[in-house]
Amino acid sequence: MRKLLKALGWITAIFAVGCIALVATFWVPDVPVNDLVPKWAQPPSQFLAIAGMDVHVRDEGPRDDPEPIVLLHGTSASLHTWEGWVSALKKERRVVRLDLPGFGLTGPDPKGDYSFDAYARFVLAVLDALKIERAVVGGNSFGGAVAIATALAAPAKVSRLILVDSGGYPLNSTSVPIGFRMASIPGARFLIGSVLPRFVIEKSLENVYGDPSKVTPELVDLYFDITRRQGNRDALLARRSQAPSDGIAGRIKDVKAPTLILWGGRDRLIPPASAQRFKADLAVSEVVLFEGLGHVPMEEDPAATVAAAMAFLAKSADRVGR
Repeated sequence: MRKLLKALGWITAIFAVGCIALVATFWVPDVPVNDLVPKWAQPPSQFLAIAGMDVHVRDEGPRDDPEPIVLLHGTSASLHTWEGWVSALKKERRVVRLDLPGFGLTGPDPKGDYSFDAYARFVLAVLDALKIERAVVGGNSFGGAVAIATALAAPAKVSRLILVDSGGYPLNSTSVPIGFRMASIPGARFLIGSVLPRFVIEKSLENVYGDPSKVTPELVDLYFDITRRQGNRDALLARRSQAPSDGIAGRIKDVKAPTLILWGGRDRLIPPASAQRFKADLAVSEVVLFEGLGHVPMEEDPAATVAAAMAFLAKSADRVGR
């Protein structure tokens, strides 16, 4: 027994030394938001005081647009994920994008409420602050689920939906990015809050892209920086427990807004079968599949994906005009 206890003591000591070495090697502390603003909040960025947060927003395009387009990013992303779309849309449409609570430069919710209902209230508060009465709401991944929650909370405020590889149903992933796997490890709060090798971000992005060669060093810099925004890593863990991937699955059939469903054929995090499930559950919807793209098709091929969105919006407008 004494030998066994001694061996266990040595194993525990070796494990502790290994953990200390890991943390010492890959220690990445949080970064104050003010240190990130000069790089990632250049004009036309602005910050709106909403629900105790300074919300990072970009509001572009003609102000006389009767139905602005509001775009919501996915987990661990930011408003920058829509850059390619906005370049095309803002010539004729007012386009609003924002960093959701717990992400980007907005950072954590001071109340720690990351439920879908809270996110819907937040989006509606942003619309009110910008004096937007009615909008087209689009979202990618988790942002798609938030868009759905917003449409359910205030149907009169959401004229149409654009869901891009959207969350909403239980995940049937065939591959999960390493960063997301780390967040699922018991005791991960300490690990993720302290250790974040840059290669974890790089490999996570390569995992969700249909063509990993499109992941550039500049893209990795963006995701690495916004993940380290003070409070974001703790918020990610809190959000995962409060707003599970299937948290609104039972209510999706209640959505009445016409919906465009865009999907990457190589999405392994939320495979394309979910697109067909959305189509079956949403009364007025259509699906466009992009065979070579992954989970964030609007980043990989903004030209092709925004063209599909613009065609949908033009058809919807014609329908309304009649």
